Amino acid sequence: MDLKDSTSEGSMGSMQPSSIQIFANSSTLHGIRHVFVYGPVTIRRLLWTLAFVGSLGLLLLESSDRVAFYFSYQHVTKVDEVMTNSLVFPAVTICNLNEFRFSRLTTNDLYHAGELLALLDVNLQIPNPHLADPAVLAILQEKANFKQYKPKVFNMQEFLARVGLERGQRDWKAFEDGLSNIHKPTVFPWVFVPLLKLWLLI
Repeated sequence: MDLKDSTSEGSMGSMQPSSIQIFANSSTLHGIRHVFVYGPVTIRRLLWTLAFVGSLGLLLLESSDRVAFYFSYQHVTKVDEVMTNSLVFPAVTICNLNEFRFSRLTTNDLYHAGELLALLDVNLQIPNPHLADPAVLAILQEKANFKQYKPKVFNMQEFLARVGLERGQRDWKAFEDGLSNIHKPTVFPWVFVPLLKLWLLI
């Protein structure tokens, strides 16, 4: 009798669902109760397992992409333009519109970016040389002599750091009613980097 009772108690214990099965049946998570069911493995159970794991994988993939996008610190700059109906005269603004220093340009710079700087045409020739200053034209002709020239590697960041104007050289001075005010620039040549890189890749 004791052996029979112990055997029946063991079979009763093995028939009780596990804790994960109890959790799956009481959970509101869609599909999990079809994965952790009591009984043998069936095709229906395998299909539910594949669907559940696939959905969970897609959720984790999309969540990781959004988290990575958040930590990339994307931002949008909004600029409002305000028009004025009147301007106190005289008002004179002297601006240095040259983004790059001509004296710092090298032959390699002109070879790679001469057309973009409007110093050379598409054939690497000086456009309208009769309109240029003779002294500047002589220097440009010397630097733009590409006969037997072997171009070197061109780095855009190094080019901007070496040839671009420094912060103090981009300041502009406004004169209004005899008063002089120094203003810091709001446009930097670093904004020009993506466009210049795109042009060089085309």
